[in-house]
Amino acid sequence: MDYDKLVTVMRRLALEAGDRIMEIYDADDFDVKVKSDDSPVTAADEAADKIISDGLRAAFPDVTLITEEQADTHGARADTFLIVDPLDGTKEFIHRRGDFTVNIAYVENGVPTRGVVYAPAKGRMFFTRADGTSVEETGPFARHRSGALTDIGVSNPDNDALMVVASKSHRDQATDDYIGKYAVKDMTSAGSSLKFCLVATGEADIYPRLGRTMEWDTAAGHAVLAGAGGRVVRYDDQTPLTYGKEDFANPFFIGHAPGVELKSA
Repeated sequence: MDYDKLVTVMRRLALEAGDRIMEIYDADDFDVKVKSDDSPVTAADEAADKIISDGLRAAFPDVTLITEEQADTHGARADTFLIVDPLDGTKEFIHRRGDFTVNIAYVENGVPTRGVVYAPAKGRMFFTRADGTSVEETGPFARHRSGALTDIGVSNPDNDALMVVASKSHRDQATDDYIGKYAVKDMTSAGSSLKFCLVATGEADIYPRLGRTMEWDTAAGHAVLAGAGGRVVRYDDQTPLTYGKEDFANPFFIGHAPGVELKSA
C-alpha cells in the first residue's frame, strides 16, 4: 500500500463527506429512516457513504471495501481491507448535538493501521500520517493540502486520579460498575468515535465500552489511538481487539493509555 496516497485520499474524502453532511445538518429539516436493525439512517449517511465509497473504489480498486451503509459488503472476507462509517453518531446528528464523525480506516492483517476521524460540526480532525503516527489538524481544512498539524500522544496517567471518557448515548449500569473499580478524578462524555480521540490526545486516560459496536464504528478511532501510543483491548481477557471478524461485530473493549493499570472484567 502507498501510505502517502492512502492518507491523502482518506483525508480528502472525509472532508468532502463532512461538507455534504453539514449541508444537510444545517437544513431546516431532513428525513430519518429506520434500518432493519432499528438504527436510524439519514440522507447524510447515504450521501457521505457514496462520496467515500466511490472515492475509495476509484483510488484503490483492488482493496476490499467494507462500509456500514452497503449491506452487500458485509459478506466480504479479508484480513486487509478498507472500512467506513460515513456518519458515526447518527443519533447525535438527528438531535443536532454535534458529536458525530466521519470514519475511514485501513486494516492490515486484522489491525487498524491508518485512519481518519473527522468531526465536521466541531471542527476537529484526527488522522494517522503515512508513517502511522497520529496528528490533529486545525482548520481551515483545505481538501488538497493539510493545515497546521499537531502531534498527539496519550497521557502518562495517574492511577489515583484517572480521567474517564464514556459514551454519551449508551451508558449503562455495567459500564458504571466497571468505572467504579478505578480511582476517578473526573469523567467526560462524548459521542461516536471522538472518545478514542480524547484518549489519543491525552484529554482522557481510559475509554471502556461495554456495549454493542461494529468494526466500522471503531476502526478509524482505534487507528488514531494506536498511532498516538494507545491500546485497544478486549474487555474479557485484555487481548488486542482484532478486525475482520465474521460478522464485523466487536466484543466489549477498553481503549486506554498504556500507563493505566487495567482492572479485570
